[in-house]
Amino acid sequence: MNLILTGMIGMASLTVSAQSDTNDTTIVKTVSKGRKYKTSVSFGRSEDSVSNNESAPTGRFGYGITFTRLDIGFSKLIDNGSFTLSPKNDFLSYRGFKTSTISFDLLYFGYRFNPNFRIYAAAGFDWTLIRLRRNITIQKNTPDLSYIEEPVDFDKNRFSSSYVHIPLNFEFRTKENQRGKRFYFVVGPEVGFLLNGKVKQISEERGKQKFKDDYNFQKVRLGGTVRVAYAGIGLFTKYYFNDMFESEAQKGLKNIAFGITLGIH
Repeated sequence: MNLILTGMIGMASLTVSAQSDTNDTTIVKTVSKGRKYKTSVSFGRSEDSVSNNESAPTGRFGYGITFTRLDIGFSKLIDNGSFTLSPKNDFLSYRGFKTSTISFDLLYFGYRFNPNFRIYAAAGFDWTLIRLRRNITIQKNTPDLSYIEEPVDFDKNRFSSSYVHIPLNFEFRTKENQRGKRFYFVVGPEVGFLLNGKVKQISEERGKQKFKDDYNFQKVRLGGTVRVAYAGIGLFTKYYFNDMFESEAQKGLKNIAFGITLGIH
């Protein structure tokens, strides 16, 4: 995951999005004094045929392949409205600064109404990575979320979920300023479909171990996202409305995520 994350951050400035009416590949390079080249590789058709704010087309569809809206941040569990876990969920006690989230979009389809407003749907992937404090192993193939205590001191005990997410975003943006930059405000709901759950453990006694199962994670996850950005870099918050798990004992246990967004355009 660290290698994947490093690669994603390195690619954050490379956006593959729909640009031309003929579906030809377009490579655009711009340069200004004292700045490095900025390259964009595109496929498909974009709502914006030009970058100038006043000249951007209106009433136009866009679609294609993209690598953008890379969200990197932290996840927090909310137990029936509290950030403190109840006794029945205490086994999920986690290390806050090592419990993270990462997501990005790969496909999109949108419609620009005017230079300052558009609606678009996207599709991508989302991970929540919980670093457990206790030396336990979450059990596979059980009707409820359960665990066993281990006589092992784990160097890493990570409990994670991965989803395909489909957000519907409403994007508002300002005019470009004299530096060619603008502010963005993006809000909208999203639905996620579970790919799998995973336990990854590292210890001196057992080495590296990985286990996959659904672990009672919610099969269909509903949430909402708010992003505020300037010049392609911003902040995001995601809140998931339904429970993290389908097991009855974890009823009311939800998830919130927040962090930085790279690649808003």
